[in-house]
Amino acid sequence: MSDAVRRLTKWVRRMSIQYLISISFSIIALFGVVALGLTLHARYTTATEAQAQAYNLRILNQVNSNLDIYLRNMMRVSDAIYYRVLKNIDLAQDEIDTPMNLLYETNRELLVSIALFDDAGGLVYASPLSRLKQTVQPHQQDWFLRAIGRTENLHFSVPHVQNLFEDPDYRYRWVVSLSRAVELTTNGVIRQGVLLVDMSFSGIEQLFKNVNLGENGYVYLINPEGEVIYHPRQQLLYSNLLEENNLVAASYDDGNHFETFQGHKRLVTVKTVGYTGWKIVGVSPAIYGLTSDYYHLRTFVFFALGFSIFLMIFANIFVSSRIADPITALENSVRELEHGNWDAPIAIGGSYEIQHLGSAIRSMAVQTRKLMDDILVEQEEKRRNELDALQSQINPHFLYNTLDSIVWMIENERYPEAIRMVTALARLFRISLSRGRTIIPVADELEHARNYMTIQLMRYKNKFTIRFDAAPETLRLSTVKLIVQPLLENAIYHGMEYMDGDGEIIVSSYLEQGDLYIAVTDNGGGIPAERCAKLLTDQTLGHGKGSGIGLRNVHQRIQLRYGAQYGLCILSEPDEGTTVQIHLPAIPYDQPPKEETHET
Repeated sequence: MSDAVRRLTKWVRRMSIQYLISISFSIIALFGVVALGLTLHARYTTATEAQAQAYNLRILNQVNSNLDIYLRNMMRVSDAIYYRVLKNIDLAQDEIDTPMNLLYETNRELLVSIALFDDAGGLVYASPLSRLKQTVQPHQQDWFLRAIGRTENLHFSVPHVQNLFEDPDYRYRWVVSLSRAVELTTNGVIRQGVLLVDMSFSGIEQLFKNVNLGENGYVYLINPEGEVIYHPRQQLLYSNLLEENNLVAASYDDGNHFETFQGHKRLVTVKTVGYTGWKIVGVSPAIYGLTSDYYHLRTFVFFALGFSIFLMIFANIFVSSRIADPITALENSVRELEHGNWDAPIAIGGSYEIQHLGSAIRSMAVQTRKLMDDILVEQEEKRRNELDALQSQINPHFLYNTLDSIVWMIENERYPEAIRMVTALARLFRISLSRGRTIIPVADELEHARNYMTIQLMRYKNKFTIRFDAAPETLRLSTVKLIVQPLLENAIYHGMEYMDGDGEIIVSSYLEQGDLYIAVTDNGGGIPAERCAKLLTDQTLGHGKGSGIGLRNVHQRIQLRYGAQYGLCILSEPDEGTTVQIHLPAIPYDQPPKEETHET
């Protein structure tokens, strides 16, 4: 490394970040040249596209003029037959063959056939083909139905193979049909008929075949519904080997439109054909028609821009690295902090400002780590206190009522029943205490529920029945204690209130999708939908009958322990009963954590 480079490196290291950013902005100013070049390029492209649009309009106007002449010739043939022949003869007395044949021979290069039908679809006259196919029903075809009853309207069809008459040469002739309603006079009686003029489709093909919209450009013709009348790749369209945006083009107004079709931006020029409502559609690439000068200019502009960018990148690498490297290192350190690694080293380097920022972040990380440790201790204590507070919200009314029942049994010398109730009450409180633990096995929780229901069944004889259905694989899983009893209490006081011997409560536990579910189901009156939606959000403690713990209390205790994705789910239908599901993680019960065990 030369002395000049060493001095430059030393000088850059002493620069402040503000000075470095100023130099960077000065270099960025060079991009103004690039912006100017791109602006000139965009304006040149815009002007070229405007020329292309004007050129497309001129071409389509010329095609429209030629097609208009072609269609006018067809319309003159139709008008001549109608106004000069049919209006002046009586079919019962006058001959129609000669004038019709004469008109056909005069225009035979443009026509395939002329046919006249009565209002029932019967053939009156046809030239030169005269034998209808046996399976053809003219009065049921679209051209007939569209024409009949609309005397002054002309109707043009899409291209199709002539399928009315038997062709002695067995040729498949592609035609475009012109149909109109006419008045036929027979013995002085006027009735309706339909005049059908089949034009050779080759005439339309010749009008479009040599139209040039530049490289990759083409012109096609559609009817007002978007059906293709002519397309340079018509056979590919019919074979579904090619797609065209013809249905969308049918909705375009006359003029130029830009569209993106199959990932390519295109310039679409539309011109409506008079009398028919057909639309001539010209399609070319969005930058169609650009001359070779444009490509040369574009190549030169891209080369100049590339060379300038290369020089600026080369000049900026050294300067930007002096700014970016220390900031990147500091950013990586901060990212480690974001991921929770508060012991990660904080990079300190670069200019004075970055070094000072790194030192400040290092000091902040140390203080934050200390505060987080304090908060964790505080939050853990707060969570334990909340669980204890919720656990302690057991209403003593149940205990009072049970003791009153025991006293009543003893006074009435019903000692066996009193003994059973005292035994169940003792077991109930033994599991309730659980040596101070808040997490117990599912088997203990269900045993607690059985003891509770033993007492309730003795108090509510013949009111309801209880059934436990626990999957064996769930019995050694962990659960928060005293969460089934409030659900049973709710089912008794609210579900069994109006039952008389027909009540049934089912307690079940099962695994589903890797999680533990404990469900309490009753066949009571159910809960209205509006009330059911509020049970887990409204304050329900202390309202009505029951222990006072309530569904919301159980829901909160589960979510405090395991998170918001767990808790209660209430399924109820009026007059159908209620099911309350407890959703818990499936955690095997080995031994409660130490922080969950404290003697009482």
